[in-house]
Amino acid sequence: MPRFSVIVPAYQVQAYLHACLESVLAQSYPDFEVIVVDDCSPDACGAIADEFAALDPRVRVVRLPRNEGLGPARNAGMERAGGDYLLFLDGDDTLTPHALRSIADRIKETGDPDVLVYDYARTYWTGETVRNQAAAHLTEQGPAPFRLADRPGLLKLLMVAWNKAVRREFAAREGLAFPPGYYEDTPWTYPLLITAGSVATLDRVCVHYRQRLRGSILGTPSERHLDVFTQYDRVFAFLQARGETHPHAREELARWRPLLYRRMADHLTTVYTRPDRLPRALRTEFLRRARVHCRRYRVPGARAPLPVRLRHALLRLGLRRTYAALRLASALRRRTGRGAAGLLRTARTGALRLHYRLQRCLPLRADRALFAVEGHREYGRDPGALEEAFRRLAPHVRTAWAADPVHHHTVPPGTRRLAPGTAAHWTALARSRYLVSDAAFGPGLVRRRGQVLVQTRAGTPLKHMGLDLQERPAAAHGTDFARLLREAGSWDYVVCANRHSTLTWERVHPGDWAALECGQPRTDVLQRATAADVTRLRETLGIPEGTVAILYAPTHRDYRRTQRAALDLERVVRRLGPRFMVLARAHPRHGGPLTASAGRVLDVSGHPHVESLCLASDALVTDYSSLMVDYAGLDRPIVIHAHEPEAYEAARGTYVDLCSFPPGAIARDEDELIGLFASGEWHGARSARLRAAFRERFCPYDDGRAAERVVRRVVLGESDLPPVVPLAERRPAPSAAAVLARTPLATVPQPAGPRTVTDSL
Repeated sequence: MPRFSVIVPAYQVQAYLHACLESVLAQSYPDFEVIVVDDCSPDACGAIADEFAALDPRVRVVRLPRNEGLGPARNAGMERAGGDYLLFLDGDDTLTPHALRSIADRIKETGDPDVLVYDYARTYWTGETVRNQAAAHLTEQGPAPFRLADRPGLLKLLMVAWNKAVRREFAAREGLAFPPGYYEDTPWTYPLLITAGSVATLDRVCVHYRQRLRGSILGTPSERHLDVFTQYDRVFAFLQARGETHPHAREELARWRPLLYRRMADHLTTVYTRPDRLPRALRTEFLRRARVHCRRYRVPGARAPLPVRLRHALLRLGLRRTYAALRLASALRRRTGRGAAGLLRTARTGALRLHYRLQRCLPLRADRALFAVEGHREYGRDPGALEEAFRRLAPHVRTAWAADPVHHHTVPPGTRRLAPGTAAHWTALARSRYLVSDAAFGPGLVRRRGQVLVQTRAGTPLKHMGLDLQERPAAAHGTDFARLLREAGSWDYVVCANRHSTLTWERVHPGDWAALECGQPRTDVLQRATAADVTRLRETLGIPEGTVAILYAPTHRDYRRTQRAALDLERVVRRLGPRFMVLARAHPRHGGPLTASAGRVLDVSGHPHVESLCLASDALVTDYSSLMVDYAGLDRPIVIHAHEPEAYEAARGTYVDLCSFPPGAIARDEDELIGLFASGEWHGARSARLRAAFRERFCPYDDGRAAERVVRRVVLGESDLPPVVPLAERRPAPSAAAVLARTPLATVPQPAGPRTVTDSL
């Protein structure tokens, strides 16, 4: 008997069924069966299901003699299911990676509840993924499991079957089944939640709900949308019948009627107002039937905000023309508001441009410097290191930092805070002698005679950048290369960490600028940190003493619409044992956390300073991120997780062949990575030799004084700069691994199969 029965009804979803079934069969939790119900689909759904069944014995195909609809198809799947829990997945949706493992773990934690409700995200054809807005109701805080009466807010979630795992014995005992017709989820979900003796929640996105451009059932105008009335008749009939068969539960059932009435009225309003559902000829009939239903099932106690009550009243009274007039008035008000807001924005933009032009007529201020990073984010990176050096070595220069107001708290005292796009910001752009950034200075900037523009870029270029992206559209993201050349032509200096950076930037960002080949300013803090600093940072992050902290920092994948972790981090730390933990950091373009923090996996994507994470960790695991160059200066172990190298090379391309010239050991899959850490090869002699060669090539100047050299050259005009400390004489801050390396690790199960870690290097 499998743990899960995943039931997939299939009807005219041939373009999506492959992805749906692959997302299930690729789950890291293997104890499941897949029941594909071919609802007499006229396309290739049946053949696709047969192909999967031939390849994997966990897949079974059920064929219906005629097309019966989504509800009866799910019922057919339930009749043949043998799993402990039933999961439903529409043929055009997908499970997220490791979803079944998370569901299984949560079911075990909560003592096998009747129903487990989990989260979903809408995925659009553009690749955008938007999480359910009502996800707050899925919080795992508080008692678990519980009854619906303890958390009635669950009724505000989307009433669908595919965001729940249902215990099969419970569904069979209660006689729960799907009715025919559209909106079949409604009379399934409400009785399910109301009768469940135990409910639990999982605050994790487990399903990607595909938003199709056309062809979806709910997005097709049809008279079958009138089925919504029959479905709500079934819901209220269930309450009536349940009260008759369970007299002791009548009082509890009565409390659900006001809530269900409000949900019904909201649902009917949605169907009526959506232009893609009801044919025009049926709108009057729909409103007539809605009036009957609202009068039939309305009960006292269904309180709601005034706008909602007004909509419900108009629906109940059947005032179609009044409803249409109010909607028109509301639309006109919104359009008028948007038009007025647009005029105000245009006027403000014109005023700021005039202000900037006037400010450019005033003299430059030789004692002013403006700093910023890409996206106007928090204080830090190379511009932050240079700003600190300005204040320390050139105190006569007053510094300002341009960042969105939400990041102003990260700016140190004594540095002026500016919000981008304000008059003060444009004044600083026009009159500051020094402008320092690691990205474009902005399309409206006009470089003045006497201004000094210092460009730091975003680290050592390991992947293709600048003009080299012209033939790589996936990575270019619509880059305006003409504007790129104009930007590069305005720079005075480019800070370069090494000779490789100098040669690359000169080719991909050509201009008359001078290269400041003196190291990476942001790594100065890594070289100056002490053991006490490392201890303090580890305590702040909650890293237990004696633990090996692995910083996992993958780069952005340009060829993927949705980013995800390539490793099952919970499995990694579970296999390695209690002496290891993982700090997971997503790329800034990831747009959110890389993984959920749980146990010995800590998501640190929101931490403002990656340098602090480097100091607090004992080893780095990455793929193609330039962070490995910064980390190499610490002389701590680096492990390359060479995930999808062919795809990354084809989409983005690299300047450095990391397989031929790596900074440490290489793992080509998850088991190989676990084996490297379990065996100790991650900090072995071979890894140390590879890292030494890598440091010699890419970290020759990172001795803690890179920012000082830049300021002395650019601001103070000195040509005799501080000498570089040789690599052999540098003493970086010690890590916990320096101590643990002398202690044998506990025995860890080794992954099966041959090992080929670095044999080809």
